[in-house]
Amino acid sequence: MIYLKLFWSFFQIGLFSVGGGYAAMPLIQHQVVELNNWLTMQEFVDIITISQMTPGPIAINSATFVGIQIAGLPGAIVATLGCVFPSCVIVLTLAWVYFRYRNLSVVQGVLGGLRPAVVAMIASAGLSILILCLWDSGNISLSLSSIDWIGALLFVCALFALRKWKLNPIYVMLGAGVLGLILYLLSGVRYAG
Repeated sequence: MIYLKLFWSFFQIGLFSVGGGYAAMPLIQHQVVELNNWLTMQEFVDIITISQMTPGPIAINSATFVGIQIAGLPGAIVATLGCVFPSCVIVLTLAWVYFRYRNLSVVQGVLGGLRPAVVAMIASAGLSILILCLWDSGNISLSLSSIDWIGALLFVCALFALRKWKLNPIYVMLGAGVLGLILYLLSGVRYAG
């Protein structure tokens, strides 16, 4: 019975968490802490922290961690499957519809209209991250003292390395992480992000 509850809880999270991982956190909290009482709030915060540190989407990582906490490895598998199942069905349905009707001018028009919107969403997310990198408060300030100069230096160096030498982004991220750790430790600034 616990496997069915795990599957159903994370199925709902996977189905209704439109907008990505951070949008899923209130749904996960509601299902795991409030509705089913599987975890305390402190345990939930710990699992979200671990989910953010591990590769992959927060909702799927949370499903795996909650499932293993509640019912061991089979629980982790069932909860993870429940979380990804709605997305798989939706994507497969959309792929079928696309391949069946891709030559229609209406479909091409819709896709043509979506491209700029997707680019704008990616640019918006990138700009939000850049603002958070340069100003810890997340609010742009014209005061030079409020700018995180180490973050600005790391951003400029990473952007230059990516554009000039076409380096692998993974290596640039690793290098920026190591360099950032060293620079923040040397400067004595406590990084809050």
